[in-house]
Amino acid sequence: MTQKTNTRATETGRTILASLIAILTGILAGIAVIIIVGLCSESIPAQSIWDGIRLVILGVFNTGRDMSGNLTFGFNPTYFGNMLFRAMPLILTGLSVAIAYKTGLFNIGAPGQYLAGICASLFIALSIPTSSVPVWIVWLAAFLGGMLAGALWGCIPGLLKALLNINEVIACIMTNWLSACLVTFLFNMSNLKNVIEGTKTGYIYKTSMIINDIIVDGVQTVAGTDIPEGAHLLATRGGVATPKLGLDTLFAGSQINGGILIAILLAIIFYIIMEKTTLGYQLKACGFNRHAARYASIPDKRNIVLSMAIAGAMAGAAGSLYGLSGNTEFYWTTYQSLPQVGFTGIAVALLAVSNPLAVIFTGTFMSYLNINGQQLTNLTAYNEYITDVIIAVIVYLSAFMLIIRSWLGGRRKKAASGKADKKGEVRG
Repeated sequence: MTQKTNTRATETGRTILASLIAILTGILAGIAVIIIVGLCSESIPAQSIWDGIRLVILGVFNTGRDMSGNLTFGFNPTYFGNMLFRAMPLILTGLSVAIAYKTGLFNIGAPGQYLAGICASLFIALSIPTSSVPVWIVWLAAFLGGMLAGALWGCIPGLLKALLNINEVIACIMTNWLSACLVTFLFNMSNLKNVIEGTKTGYIYKTSMIINDIIVDGVQTVAGTDIPEGAHLLATRGGVATPKLGLDTLFAGSQINGGILIAILLAIIFYIIMEKTTLGYQLKACGFNRHAARYASIPDKRNIVLSMAIAGAMAGAAGSLYGLSGNTEFYWTTYQSLPQVGFTGIAVALLAVSNPLAVIFTGTFMSYLNINGQQLTNLTAYNEYITDVIIAVIVYLSAFMLIIRSWLGGRRKKAASGKADKKGEVRG
């Protein structure tokens, strides 16, 4: 028993070390890019190179420049809060990819499932009149509706894989673009577009915005918070946003809300399910060997569909919580590109080696790099794409995580063998 525990601890240690090597190598690559670009550009002084290096590493801790123009660092509640807010969808999309991967599936369909979730949530949150239904019920219905929409969209590649043995990667790519076109079509037909502010085109109302359904001169229309004189109020919609739960006080000036706590809770719940329950054992058994699992009377087809449904629900929850944050409007013309957060979730899951608990930290780390990139753009002559280089290197090395772990294990065995040989010589 002790030997088994030691072996597991050693494997965990190797995994953590391999992830740290990937992260460190990515940061060093980013620093190298900063130095090379700075040395090759006459417009970037040596001080800006040094500032760029510090911001890539400690951008979240930046508190601006002092009177002399030097960067200062310390606890910045706004940047910390925004980091956690942006980590929320990354944790959930990373969890989506990780759960599917544990079952032997590669869920590249998180972007489409994310869109399905945000679409369902916004339709529910902005369609149910909050003047007659309590806001918390509308919020709960919108959140669960988003998860359900993501789960149903995830079921499609799951069913194709289970019943027809169609590769889930191909099926996910197709469902991603179907989702993008369908969401664009639905929002284009809806009355949820922000037409109150004349400068907006192709944007959906914030869920925190109050929308009044009114009749003006016999014509039904919508208005903002204010009701025009002579208008007859039919119903009030909107005003639905995820509660702050006091986090806005702790991280003043940021976009943070209780969604980050829900994301962390879901990651913990699915860690327990995957590691401590019969369902988790069956899902992982199908991932190791589908045919052996079937021989052991484990329903492999059901578990494949269930795994993709759970993965879709997590990606749908990411879109739902982002849409229900009330901080930002959703740009509905999505057919031109897919949401980046869905693809970044793949990097989050790879770096976490598909461990649901580790996804919390890797998702936060990716958000950390994102905020650092913004500070790099705002305070130096560099742009935030340097942090994309860091993420790209980390993702590349994460794909070779097994090789790095094997290399670390080989070095450990070689060192142990060397010690044994020396002991043998001494005894001889």
